[in-house]
Amino acid sequence: MTPPSRSGGASTARSLALDVLVDVAVDDAYGNLALARRLSRAGMDRRESALATELVFGTLRLQGRYDAVLADCASRPLDRVDPVVLQSLRMGCHQVLSMAVPDYAAVSQTVDLVRDRRGQGAAKFANAVLRGVTRRDWQQWRDVVVPPGGGEASLAVEWSHPEWIIRAFTDVLARQDARADLEPLLITNDEPGPVTLVARPGRCSRSDLIDETEGAPGLWSPWAVRVGGDPGRFPAVRSGVAGVQDEGSQLMALAFTRLDTPPGGWLDMCAGPGGKTADLAGPAAAAGADLTAVEQHPHRADLVRAAVAGGPPVRVVTGDALDVPLEPMARILLDAPCTGLGALRRRPELRWRRTPGDLPRLRAAQVALLDRAIDLLLPGGCVAYVTCSPHLGETSDIVAGVVRRRDDVRVEPAGELLPEVPDAAVGDHVRLWPQRHDTDGMFLAVLRRLPGSAA
Repeated sequence: MTPPSRSGGASTARSLALDVLVDVAVDDAYGNLALARRLSRAGMDRRESALATELVFGTLRLQGRYDAVLADCASRPLDRVDPVVLQSLRMGCHQVLSMAVPDYAAVSQTVDLVRDRRGQGAAKFANAVLRGVTRRDWQQWRDVVVPPGGGEASLAVEWSHPEWIIRAFTDVLARQDARADLEPLLITNDEPGPVTLVARPGRCSRSDLIDETEGAPGLWSPWAVRVGGDPGRFPAVRSGVAGVQDEGSQLMALAFTRLDTPPGGWLDMCAGPGGKTADLAGPAAAAGADLTAVEQHPHRADLVRAAVAGGPPVRVVTGDALDVPLEPMARILLDAPCTGLGALRRRPELRWRRTPGDLPRLRAAQVALLDRAIDLLLPGGCVAYVTCSPHLGETSDIVAGVVRRRDDVRVEPAGELLPEVPDAAVGDHVRLWPQRHDTDGMFLAVLRRLPGSAA
């Protein structure tokens, strides 16, 4: 991990942003977590924090576009450029092509950073490359670097998504007869999403949270409040009675609370980092149900414990949900591990980190976890299968394959659980989309254990 720069030549915001981008590229850090960690130590004012945030997330979102421009300007292939220099160049590109930063300032600040980190020779290289970038604005570069024809290759450069992700989005939208949504989806993924808080049910009312934050109600969730700036400044968030959570995730938890099941325990099967568990604790207590949360990784289990601290009791179990001993449950939330392709606004690095080679491993885990969840259900109980990916291979195809193999479960119409959300029901499933609902791209299927089958 690159230590923070102490250069006087480049701004603190740019130096910190570069540190985060290197964390992401070299150490496989998550951009939002790395940025929050470094901002908490830096003591920046709100203006500098906002600049650092834009530099990090804007650069990550449009990395594919900027790489096409840089490849045209650089004297060597980008895979032979030092990682720190390459991240600096991408960040410089973002300032030149997408921000209201004068070219001379964007170039000089970036060159200062490179000189600081990698010396005079690297600085001369960076200066030459960025001088080339400034020869054209993005609309002029578009004519140079975007392949003609409007197909996947064109969209991949213009809207900065790998072609395999574009194909995955195309496949699922085609099943909905909604191919026209593809480009709006890509465009939305390249824009910042709203900062949304959740008023934890039973611990905080939305009206009180709106009064404290001067925020606005969310679009769909009765718990959601939209705010600007750093949400960590609000006492409700610091105390844990509210949290930062995308409205799509809130809706998945809300749908779970509306399931019609026999009496019995509730289980959050893959609970880390604990946001949905904290959403469910109040409703579970109100229903007289014991809530158990299982998380395989100890550090994430600690995050679950922190998320539910101070609220209604939750039993947190550290272990593999596939084999940890559990009693039969009335309802189970399986927020399955997935590619995260529905969350590219908030986690833009995933588009460059994930590959099609990840799918077989994830699919195997999804199938095994769903089978295990069904096995744990009481007769008449339900499992809510959730992903933050729209990929057919992680969503409807997984559910169809499991149901086809088993005679003890049926699919329930999930759309009836969220009648207030328009255009969400697709057959028996729910699909939320960034370009339609201004949420993460979430998927929900509900499977009921048939009466008479043994748990």
